[in-house]
Amino acid sequence: MFYPAEKGLWKYFFKIQIRKPEILEITCKNNCNICKEICPSKAIEINPLSISLGSCIFCLECEKNCPVKKIKFTNQYKISSNTIEGLNIIEGINSEVRVNPELIRKEVLSIIGRSLKLRLVSAGSCNGCELELNASGNVNFDMGRYGIEFVASPRHADGLVITGPITENSLDAVRLTYEAIPEPKIVIMVGACAISGGIFKESPALRREIIDKLKPDLYVPGCPPHPLTFINGVLDLIKK
Repeated sequence: MFYPAEKGLWKYFFKIQIRKPEILEITCKNNCNICKEICPSKAIEINPLSISLGSCIFCLECEKNCPVKKIKFTNQYKISSNTIEGLNIIEGINSEVRVNPELIRKEVLSIIGRSLKLRLVSAGSCNGCELELNASGNVNFDMGRYGIEFVASPRHADGLVITGPITENSLDAVRLTYEAIPEPKIVIMVGACAISGGIFKESPALRREIIDKLKPDLYVPGCPPHPLTFINGVLDLIKK
């Protein structure tokens, strides 16, 4: 066993905690599209410069390769939203990512008392998101103190948490789990793959048409999301 300081890995461990990007008020070079071209998940658009957190995998390549250092990633972990549009960081706009309380369904609040039971389905995930969700319940983050926990049976759950881009082989698992959860129920999409397909969004192996039926209540971006991002997003959703 070794410690990061002994191997000079502090920089790496710090990097994986970096979250919300900021677009600084710096003029781009003429006809510069480096950040858009280098983005592996096509999360960046130009004119105006914008970053979709629903697609961003936080690889930091745009920050590293921007000639004028216009993009900067921060340690801000409060980046969950209950709309896809709310995940966009846009140049020249105060892009505060938050859960809009006016859009929270009344049925959501009606099912939440002192506890929230969630059933997780891995729909083609690499298991990175699952590791962070598991960490959300450990002694460091302890989301159980808020009454939030994962359960083994969808019939005991108040909501569905989906990770992964939803592959064809996982489609039935998502559908059957969703149908088994009693009404009313909530749906939470966790990670870039679940929200947009991530780096796999153009793959023919995906079957994302079911999302229209699911009508997600919360989007938790990241690759994978930090436990605090998940906990904070859920607490905002249930108004705790």
